[in-house]
Amino acid sequence: MNPHATPILVLSLALGTTITISSNHWVLAWTGLEINTLAVIPLISKSHHPRAVEAATKYFLTQAAASALVLFSSMTNAWATGQWDITQLNHPTSCLLLTAAIAIKLGLVPFHFWFPEVLQGSSLMTALLLSTLMKFPPLTLLLMTSKSLNPALLTTMALASAALGGWMGLNQTQTRKILAFSSIAHLGWIAIILVYSPKLALLTFYLYAIMTSAVFMALNKIKALNLSMILTSWTKTPVLNATLMLVLLSLAGLPPLTGFMPKWLIIQELTKQEMTPAAMAIAMLSLLSLFFYLRLAYHSTITLPPNLSNHMKQWYTSKPPSTLTAILASLSILLLPLSPMIHAIV
Repeated sequence: MNPHATPILVLSLALGTTITISSNHWVLAWTGLEINTLAVIPLISKSHHPRAVEAATKYFLTQAAASALVLFSSMTNAWATGQWDITQLNHPTSCLLLTAAIAIKLGLVPFHFWFPEVLQGSSLMTALLLSTLMKFPPLTLLLMTSKSLNPALLTTMALASAALGGWMGLNQTQTRKILAFSSIAHLGWIAIILVYSPKLALLTFYLYAIMTSAVFMALNKIKALNLSMILTSWTKTPVLNATLMLVLLSLAGLPPLTGFMPKWLIIQELTKQEMTPAAMAIAMLSLLSLFFYLRLAYHSTITLPPNLSNHMKQWYTSKPPSTLTAILASLSILLLPLSPMIHAIV
């Protein structure tokens, strides 16, 4: 790919995202989603590997179907109510169609099958874009229409996402697939609280994006595409591996770390809404995800590969990670004491 193409595609992604999140009309929102889709496809297929081309094709087909459903949903609503305003989604059929369309775009269960395959065919940095930035515009549309959505349907999809995201990630050895199922499980936490507290859903997404970005950037630095590559990177980048372990435990939602905050607030809000069974179910299902996060953490720091020398650390180490990785990792680990202030601001 031409070196000048990547900045243009990233600018197009920023443009598409801005158009969607700032629009009040369904056609403008759809335009932004389409710009995003067309900009990210060359990034997925950049390596010209058959798996990358296959991933780009799968991504295009699923996103095209979802975009068609978004248009059909908005036209059905306009035909029934005469409104093209995003916040005026009042027709029940339109609400159902929109929920299905956004679920396809986000990769929520039962429309999740494309997401792990596309991530596995992409590079780590493209997978980072797909897991964070590309989920923001569809999630914004869900937030804007949250008052019209069916809570029972979203709760069912959320619990199924948390269950399948944790369950399917247990047997994986590829880091991108593990993070894809991690993303599906986190989407379950966002979807379950979306109708009751949209601001809390947005806060959960922001914190998820920070933690996932830190993990992807660390994995990209050590070039770890599977568990065995993480295992052998400890002798080259011990500090980065130790940081990666803490960020993974934060993603798992363990108490002293940032990731505990959204789970704690969501369970508290669900209990206030008299949804204690749902809160208990999603808390128990998060134990499935905890297992594979612990597995990743175990491979990154607690085990050492077979080594012919007596030195635990190599004399030659790679360059230190970027400042952005350090900042994201720090935020992923240390934000829990600030949770009262963050919750008050949100």
